[in-house]
Amino acid sequence: MKKIDNATVQRILDAADIVEVVGDFVSLKRRGANYVGLCPFHNDRSPSFYVSKAKGMCKCFSCGEGGSPVSFLMKLEQMSYTEALRYLARKYNIEIEEREMTAQEQQEESDRENMLALNDFAMRYFEKNLLDTPDGRDIGLSYFRYRGISDQMIERFHLGYALEERDALYKYAVERGYSEKYVLETGLCTKTEDGKVYDRFRGRVIYPILSLSGKVVAFGGRTLKKEKTIAKYVNSPESNIYQKRKELYGLFQAKQAISKAQKCILVEGYMDVISMHQAGVCNVVASSGTALTVEQVRLIKRFTTNVTLIYDSDAAGIKASLRGIELLLQDGMDIKVLLLPEGEDPDSFAQSHSSTEVEEYISAHETDFISFMARILMGEAANDPSKRARVITQVVKTIALIPNEITRNVYVQECSRILFMDEDVLQREVGKYFNEYSLKSREDKLRAESLTVEQPQPQSSAVSEGSVTSTETAEDVRQEASQENRHARFLRPYELAVIKMIAKYGNLAFAEGVDDDGNTLPVTVLEYIEGDLAADGIAFTNPDIAHFMTQAQILSRATWDEDLKRQCEKLEERRREEFAAGVASIREKATDVGSITAMERGLQETVDANYARGIEEFSAGYLSKLMCSSPDDVVRNLATELVVERHILSKVHTKYAKVDTEQDLLGELVPRTLHELKDAILWARLDDARRELRECAGDYDRALQLMARMKEIETTRSELAKLIGDRVIAPRK
Repeated sequence: MKKIDNATVQRILDAADIVEVVGDFVSLKRRGANYVGLCPFHNDRSPSFYVSKAKGMCKCFSCGEGGSPVSFLMKLEQMSYTEALRYLARKYNIEIEEREMTAQEQQEESDRENMLALNDFAMRYFEKNLLDTPDGRDIGLSYFRYRGISDQMIERFHLGYALEERDALYKYAVERGYSEKYVLETGLCTKTEDGKVYDRFRGRVIYPILSLSGKVVAFGGRTLKKEKTIAKYVNSPESNIYQKRKELYGLFQAKQAISKAQKCILVEGYMDVISMHQAGVCNVVASSGTALTVEQVRLIKRFTTNVTLIYDSDAAGIKASLRGIELLLQDGMDIKVLLLPEGEDPDSFAQSHSSTEVEEYISAHETDFISFMARILMGEAANDPSKRARVITQVVKTIALIPNEITRNVYVQECSRILFMDEDVLQREVGKYFNEYSLKSREDKLRAESLTVEQPQPQSSAVSEGSVTSTETAEDVRQEASQENRHARFLRPYELAVIKMIAKYGNLAFAEGVDDDGNTLPVTVLEYIEGDLAADGIAFTNPDIAHFMTQAQILSRATWDEDLKRQCEKLEERRREEFAAGVASIREKATDVGSITAMERGLQETVDANYARGIEEFSAGYLSKLMCSSPDDVVRNLATELVVERHILSKVHTKYAKVDTEQDLLGELVPRTLHELKDAILWARLDDARRELRECAGDYDRALQLMARMKEIETTRSELAKLIGDRVIAPRK
């Protein structure tokens, strides 16, 4: 068994034409050097989706979605990285060359494929039982008919029925060559100590659970019997193809509707999802009766940041699901809550109303979660002061989970009115808990890193004067973590400006250096930035940016020499062809040897310039192409954000005069971004000294040391100001 090798990945990325790829899904019209069409990621009424053939990137200037051919396919069609590559390989008739997998990789892949194949077989078996067997029709199909489920929904969600016989599925699968090992590992069957095999789902209607890519990873089964000793629902156990925390029921069927509507409606059960879809409201998924997990929240966030949670008329259900709501808030999601009328649940409400009525009810009655929670809890607290205090604390803690400061302040203002509390008091309490959450998050991250591979700690003088030692107290560590977290947020825009240069131009020759033997060598943008940061002992403080930098260093060198050699060979062949064609044309037109010689000299200069420009363009776009098409979500998303321009220069500015491009100005921009980062680091360091000075009242010697340090920092900042070219104005936090 094999995996796609790096050389093949590069050939696929080289061949993929962003205009052709996007054009398969979007009607594009040429507009200048670019193409434009209606955005496929939101309800676009006027064309706002731009595609740049030269840069190999697309971007919606309304919703912000876009990226490389690979990331476009992954977002629009919800393909995995490998699936997107194989799609492009088929499109451009590229033969996929793969490397041999290790024995362990082969076994894991074989097990996974066999289990998925068996689950797909079982799903078809259950579907056949429902429609083609007497018990299936009389029991299973009658149940779905009783619940008002249409044939279209039965087919859409692949609903089925498991026969009552003890081992009907087991026998059917083994007879058709499926291994007992996988029948047991998928959880379709269980084996007792005496060796007997039982079908797990016998006598139940079946709800297949599909992954985001449409693979059958598990099943849910509901009994139709009334015995209290029988569990109402039975689900597949976890396996190497199914982790419950990573799946949402109905997401495969709902993903396009969620993306289009830019809203995900979250309900509890299988039938809630199916009935809502049947009513025409298709952006609905279920957590299957369990609290939301981090992985499920991130699944939703791939499509939208807007979530509406539907509850029945019993508002007490909110308390049970609070943990999931906290996860949504922490991830920056916009959460609304909808209470249905008395006695209704999503299933019954959808069954008794048209799609228009359902959508209108949602639009008219959904409200933001925090205001809703405050009203509900305050109603329960009545006039009990201690209960009121607990409610206010709970609301404050919930608001503090929101990462966006403006959103937090809006909720503080709203809850001040609802809770009859002074806004300043609420603001202070929210700030206190927000700092605690930020600190805990930082400590958890540091603890997680210490349990894995030891990572080099940031050496930036803006962060600390020295490393943490075993003699420092826990309070010292917490204070340093809090300070480091504060500086990371402040330094982020400056760090982003530096890695933007790397993402866009990392492998472009930027300067010249000298090796140990005195030979002159080209220095790339990435190498220049690496050397400059290393010389001052600076490392990025934001974890995602530090990770991005590490991956840029790896990708820029992994296949660079081989790919550059191949590109040079292509350009050399093109240069020979251009020169030969030019010579033939010259000799047809020229009348004397002198003219031929002069014209051939000019031709040689032209084809040489084209060759050099081709190398420059390849080098400039090499790293951005790899990073925007990376299988690593953090790298790919950050690269897309940095590489794709947010604005297009107006024709008014380019019609009558040459406008210097960003690439033309790299000699100024790269050093400037580095100087501005260093100035921000120094400002943060100065802020630390000022804070410490305020806290060292009575320690005269320490105060003198701090003032001397502050003077030294200000002197250094003045020197940096000369390099930057402007008077330094203190950055604002």
